[in-house]
Amino acid sequence: MNLKEYSSLESTSKKAKTLDYKPWTVVWSKEQTKGHGKEKNYWFSPKGGLYFSIILPKNTIKNLQTLTILSSFAVAKTIKENFKLEPFIKLPNDVFVNQKKIAGILTENIISQKIKFSVIGIGLDTNIEKYPKKLENIATSIKIETGKKVNNKKILKEIVKKIKNQLNTIS
Repeated sequence: MNLKEYSSLESTSKKAKTLDYKPWTVVWSKEQTKGHGKEKNYWFSPKGGLYFSIILPKNTIKNLQTLTILSSFAVAKTIKENFKLEPFIKLPNDVFVNQKKIAGILTENIISQKIKFSVIGIGLDTNIEKYPKKLENIATSIKIETGKKVNNKKILKEIVKKIKNQLNTIS
């Protein structure tokens, strides 16, 4: 894994799309100022959360839904194994804990006549302690749910490893 670490970016996916294509490059930012999900919906991305994008190797999977579901599964499994929480995947791209959103996944193909590569963007609310009023009843974080601080780098590596294993299994 080639890790590019930033203190702040507009969007990790936006940055990943500007880099020279190198499979399994991971763009990680401590915060995003213009993070977004499906249909450009704003993603609250303050310091404390885990925001990253993975440049995937060329693969035979053309259906973004499949890549997104694989990633959702990897995130949910990591949450369950590490924090003993019961995640629920709202297909295709959201992960919930206790009926509140804790993670979102956005997969995009980069195309020039044919698919060049795919980028998976993941936002996982890890160490966020408080949400704005409009989000406090619909979003949560691992820290809110467990009372424990999360090692973001460790969780990042686990999720990337799980995605890599899933992709190798079905490719």
